[in-house]
Order: sequence, then C-alpha cells, then structure tokens
Amino acid sequence: MTAQFENLLAPGQIGPMMLRNRMLLTAMGTGLAEDDGTCGARALAFNRQQAEGGIGLVTLGVVGVGWPIGGNMKGQPALSEDRHIAGIAAMAQAVQQHGARFAVQLHFGGLVGMEDMLAGRPAWTPSLPVAVEGDMLDGFLDEEAASAPFFQLRDVRYKVMAREDIAALVEMFRAAADRARRAGVDGIEIHGGHGYIISSFLSPATNRRDDEYGGSVANRARLLIEIIEAVRDGAGPDIAVWCKIDTEEYEREGGIRIEHALETARLAEAAGAHAITVTANHEGSRGALHSGSHTPQTPGLNLPKAAAIKRAVSIPVIFSGRIEAELADAVIARGEGDFLGMGRKLLADPALPAKIAKGDPSAILPCIYCYTCISSIYYGGSVRCAVNPETAFEGEDWLSPAAVARHIAVIGGGPAGMETARRLALRGHRVTLLERSRMLGGTLRFASIAYDSNERLLDWLIRQIGQSNVEVRLGEDATPELLRSIAADAVVVATGARRDLFTVSGDDHDHVLNGDDMRRLMLGDKALPGRTKLGWTSRALARAGALTGATSRPSLVREATRAWMPLGQHIVIIGGDLVGLELAEFLVHRGRQVTILDDTPKFGRGLQIVRRWRVLDDLRQAGVHFEPGASDFAIDKTAVHATRSDGQRIRFPADNVVLARGAGADLRFAETLQAAGFAPHIVGDALGVGYIEGAMRSAAELARTL
Repeated sequence: MTAQFENLLAPGQIGPMMLRNRMLLTAMGTGLAEDDGTCGARALAFNRQQAEGGIGLVTLGVVGVGWPIGGNMKGQPALSEDRHIAGIAAMAQAVQQHGARFAVQLHFGGLVGMEDMLAGRPAWTPSLPVAVEGDMLDGFLDEEAASAPFFQLRDVRYKVMAREDIAALVEMFRAAADRARRAGVDGIEIHGGHGYIISSFLSPATNRRDDEYGGSVANRARLLIEIIEAVRDGAGPDIAVWCKIDTEEYEREGGIRIEHALETARLAEAAGAHAITVTANHEGSRGALHSGSHTPQTPGLNLPKAAAIKRAVSIPVIFSGRIEAELADAVIARGEGDFLGMGRKLLADPALPAKIAKGDPSAILPCIYCYTCISSIYYGGSVRCAVNPETAFEGEDWLSPAAVARHIAVIGGGPAGMETARRLALRGHRVTLLERSRMLGGTLRFASIAYDSNERLLDWLIRQIGQSNVEVRLGEDATPELLRSIAADAVVVATGARRDLFTVSGDDHDHVLNGDDMRRLMLGDKALPGRTKLGWTSRALARAGALTGATSRPSLVREATRAWMPLGQHIVIIGGDLVGLELAEFLVHRGRQVTILDDTPKFGRGLQIVRRWRVLDDLRQAGVHFEPGASDFAIDKTAVHATRSDGQRIRFPADNVVLARGAGADLRFAETLQAAGFAPHIVGDALGVGYIEGAMRSAAELARTL
C-alpha cells in the first residue's frame, strides 16, 4: 500500500459486503445491454475489465425492475424477468473472479422514462408534471436532433400512480432483488435520484399528492422506505442494500434541498439501508445544469452535501463528482465520506485503482471532462470515451503482439502521432517519431492553453512516449530522403489539418490573426510555415518564452496571459465551433470583450452536447455576443462588418480579429510521399478535423492493424 493514498486503499465494508478498497465504479447508463434487456458479451467485457483494473466494487447501472415499463434508455439492462438472471450472473462471476464485488442498481424511469414515452406508454408519476420552459433542445445541432430521443417524442402521456400502482412498483423492486440474489450479486443500490420515480416522489417540486405519499418529507419518502424494506426482503441478509438520493435539485423551484435530504437519509438508515450514495439533480429544462449536478464540471461540487449527510447518519456515505484521488483520500481521512464513486475517470482508464495502488498515479490516462461519455446517451447511443477508444469495445483485440516486428516511422508529434507511436511500440514494433517543431504536442499544446483539462492528456502522452522505446527526433523534416535513410518499413502521416481554408476580405491586416499566428504568439513556435503578423515586441517575448521553456508549459502561459497579452480589448472571433468557443472562454477570463460571428445557425460543433450547453451558457453569462447566421464578412482597420441573418448590415469594433475556422483535411504531405514511392497511412486531423476523440480513435484503429 502506498502511504500517499492509504485511506483510499484501505478495505471497507458496506453492510455484509467487504471491499478491498474504497474505490467504486459508480452506476452508469452505458447502453451496453442487448435489445431484450439481457446482458451479453459486450456488457460482460466492460464490467470484467473494470474489475481487472483493481476497483473495489463494480455497479451495473440502471437495471430496470419493470422493463420495458419504466425503461429509460436504449441498451438498458433489466431484472424484470427470470430470463435476465443468466447474464447478470455471468457478470457477477467474472467480476468476483478478479477480486472485486459486484452490485446492481435497481431502477424505474418514471418522469424520465424515455423509452416509455417513445413507445407511447404513459410515464409513471406521483402527480401531473408542470411544464417548465428551457433551452435544452436548443443546444442540439440539426444533425444531432435526427437521432436524439428528445426530438422523437410525440403525445407524451402520464400515469398518476394510484395506491395499487405504488404497491405494484414496490413488488417489482422486491422481485428484482430476489433475482439479483439468485444471480449471485454482492450488493444492490436503489436509484432514488436524478428525477427517476423515487426521486420524483421525494421532490416537493414533482410530488403534490395529498395522501400518505405526499406532503411532509416522511410522507414523500414513504415510497423509498417501502422499497428499501422490500429489497432487503428480496435480497436476504447476505447482500448489501443501499440507496442513492439527491441532496439538492439545482435551480429547480421548490425542489429538494439539503435539509430534506438529511431527513430522508435518516429515514433510509432506519429502514435498513446499509449506506447512502450522495448525488444531486437539477432543473432538467436548463441545458447548462446537465453538467452542474450529478456529473459536475465544478470539481467536488457535492462534497459539502456528502459531509452533511455523513454527519447525519451512522452508515457509510458514498461520494462522487469530479473528485481526484488526492482529494478523495483527504475526504475519507477527515471522516466526511467513506467511499469514492467514479464514472468518467474509469471510462478513461479502468486500471486507475491498480495504478494508484502501485504508487504511480501519473500513469493514469486522464479524463478530460469533455462529456463525450454521457453525451452519447443523449444521442441515443452507447457510452464511449474521447481519450480511450477501447471503452465499450473491451472484448476486441487492441494490442496483440505484432506477428512481424517492423520499423515504422510516424510523422507528426501531436496527439494522433504520439498515440499511434505509443500503441505501435506496445505491439512490439520499432518506432521512430518525427516532429518538425522543437517539442511534442502539436495542436493539443495550444488547445491546452485554452482548456486546461487538455494539458493532463498532453502530459500523459509525452510521459508515455518518454517511457517507451519510441525514438523521438525533434526539429527534423520528414523528407522522402530521410525516410529512406532510416529504412522505414511503413510510414504513418499524422501532420494535422490544413488551417488556411478560410479567407475573408481584409484578412491581410496586421491585427487579423489565424490559428498559426495564435500558436506563434502563445508558444513561440518558429517552425510553423508562413508569415507572421505579430509585432516585434510580441515576437521577441514569444521567442524569449520559447528559449526559456516558459511557453512549453500551457499552465505557465495561462497564468502569464492573465497579467499581459498583446491583444486589444475588443476582439472579434470568426468561427463558432469548438476552437472559437474555447478561445472566447480563454479571452473573456482575461478581461477581453468578445464577439463571435459565423455563418452557421448554431454554434458549438466539435463540443459534445453536455459540454456545449455549459460553454454556451458560460459565454453568455460572461457577456460574449453571438452572431450566428452572419455572412459577407469584411474587415477594416477598426472593425468587422457582416450581414446579419435578417439581412441587416452590422459592424463590430475590433482591436484584433481571430479567424477560428477554415480547418480541414490536409493530404498534401501524404500525396508527396506517395509520389516518392511510399504508401503512407493517415491518422488524426490530416483526415479531417476530429478533435481529440478523432485523433485517439484513428490512432488506435490504425495501430491495431499494422
């Protein structure tokens, strides 16, 4: 055991269930079950790999007790019939064989029963819901709306539950617990949060009943208490039973507050719950709040509420929500929580617990909090991860030893090039990584300045390359002559996108910068081709930063630019996709007034929906002016002119203009190599802008085949 994480690595107990450490895979809707609710090879492989990674407890999420009634998502597992037992039993055995415990989270959709609504079944509810206006649907791009379940709803109906319905629901939970027992599970979590059926009874915003299931906290908690008792009965004495409850409904008028949750937690303990999982909910009509409650962008958002619950009960408390291992260890040490639940981090690296146990947390492939995982569910798909393309495809062969080891040259030291080189080396190939600039990172280094979570991935990739047997050659152009001289058997091109595909009248003015100009400014990268528009002072400072190494660390650049940056007060960004929006975030946090123009009707392409909601909302709150659907751009020395979507000609003052669009596939270098007799393979943005997920996924797909 490493002393650094002695509390996190200590054994723990939830009721009759002993765990090897305090780290848990929290219940998630992965969408990996079969169409009939059974769990097959894909779900088995996912959960087995989590157990192999050293976690203490694997929890299978959103297991439907009444499925298909109460169904919430495609690919949802179920325990509503005996035929579902075999798949759950296979997972339990696989997880237990690797030293972890296995639990199922019992679930019924209610007001969030999307599959009920899509099928025309009424959504079960304590009371008829009150419609609330919001912006959630506005955040989807048009092509996303075609697959997003929200846009397929027609004539949603509701079933206000009578007493016999409540009794039937309680029996569904009891019967599912009995099937879980027969499947050999170690624990059962009752999902009492996130707006699902139990949560909607607990919330005064959705429960307006005047019978014994409405009114006071004790009455609103009556359904939860009856379900806890029924699940304990079905599970028997040898299985741990606990519940997940909301401690807050953020920005929901009249919703759950911590004082309600404290009383509910005490009632749950008295009813026999062995632990409490602390979570939160939100006003669902507000897009930005989907990253502001149970899966927060703000680190440790719900930790104070977990500590309050911990003080109110004598049973263990499970906490979660963007909490790094160091903080989790301290929380346990202070007695403010007992177990760390993780979701996103374990999608990025299932071996996180084992790496912590080895005292090597720097080896953990980091989550970059981009919300690719949860957003995929909003589009009606199964879970995936931007930094780990193997997530949800664990049963496939990704890193088998190469049948014939070859010498492979990888050209380009950005994320696609580094990941390709890393994977090829792991397979046993001899790899030479050629990068024309003086440091690795490519566009990821610049992206790390605007969005700090990217720097974690940058550092990890560079560290992994440094620890591998990849030969890295910086400051060298990968000419055909060089490739012949090193006798490369195969060549991979990872040289990135072309970024000069957008022109506008007046873009030759010196105060107009494109992506390459911004990279030179921030990184002092003289290796980039083309002229520079930066003034002598800016060039000198950027070059000095490069020579001293200051600009090699995005974190240092972020801090330095808070004090000084050679850009004016009024900045117009032309480009409303990921690059333009993250640049706008960076600039407004440094006191600039920003306007974003683009001809697209909606901004945010390249951002996944849950993060897009958050970024757009934050920028609006910061006073950024959006002008979607603009056209006919023209730049003069003091302003940007455009035609608004309604035909009106508009003018925006601009001390600087940044062209943040016009990137696309760049096959020119690959074609040069082809003409010289090579047969290059291409990965990353050279194939077309795919951002981090595209870089990592294309690298993994190619590396497994060479």
